[in-house]
Amino acid sequence: MRALVTGVSGFVGRHLVEHLRAEGDDVEGGDRADGTLDIGDRTSIDSLLHRSKPEVVYHLAGWSDVGGSWNAPEEVFRANAEGTLRLLLACRDAGVERVLAVSSADVYGIVPEDELPVDEDAPLRPVTPYAVSKVAADYLALQAWLGWKLPVIRIRAFNHLGPGQSNKFVAPALAERVARNELDGGDEVPVGNLSARRDFTDVRDVVRAYRLLAERGHDGAAYNVCSGRDVAVQSLAESLLSMAKAPMTLHHDPSLERPVDVPVLRGDNRRLRDATGWQPEIPLDQTLADLLDEMRERVSLGRG
Repeated sequence: MRALVTGVSGFVGRHLVEHLRAEGDDVEGGDRADGTLDIGDRTSIDSLLHRSKPEVVYHLAGWSDVGGSWNAPEEVFRANAEGTLRLLLACRDAGVERVLAVSSADVYGIVPEDELPVDEDAPLRPVTPYAVSKVAADYLALQAWLGWKLPVIRIRAFNHLGPGQSNKFVAPALAERVARNELDGGDEVPVGNLSARRDFTDVRDVVRAYRLLAERGHDGAAYNVCSGRDVAVQSLAESLLSMAKAPMTLHHDPSLERPVDVPVLRGDNRRLRDATGWQPEIPLDQTLADLLDEMRERVSLGRG
């Protein structure tokens, strides 16, 4: 397939490009970081589509920092909602055969435990500015299918992690603190809310799901991409401490807590499995070990 990946320089984008090329796809990418794409500019989008002539577009570009969205709600909405609208319009006009619009499980918001695992028919109850922007993007993608018959697949990705992830996210932030302590001789790891439980999947399994959905997903449908089990942040922290080269302890830091935090989120991935046969393959402990090794390298080189 000829594929275009927006947000190609980001965490998921880099892993997706590697996977697509390994599968034999012809891949091009666009990203604000290297000046090849500005999703705030329709001309920029049109130019990239004209050059790449993709059969399928994987739309990853946008704002991804959930915690940081509280301080910049207008910017977040412009990037995630308005940016998605511009891309969908451009794909419609260019005759793109399939678009994967990647949203987030944050659209589900705070889900009562008796309603877990959450499936794609659950109500959307966003509690963060980021989540609101993703709800808007999700429904813009649905409208593009219903109104324009643009073949769009809506992906609601749950928490994913792995090598290369920004320290704005909990697992790499914890791994960075462990790696820095190993280098500097510290023995305390600052942590925020440890009780939150999330559905974590290795990013390398996530991008496999994306390509399978590009091949086998149903137009207009929404798909959860998740492991189907939830893990407490405390368990992540303790696992990383068990891999540390020296003894360390966790230290609560209230400044690391978010204004509102979803207590628990666990997804139902049956629709994805039924459509594609996908299953996660990489154990969480392996993901964390790979993340910590990569973070050690980054810290030692002064990039952490």
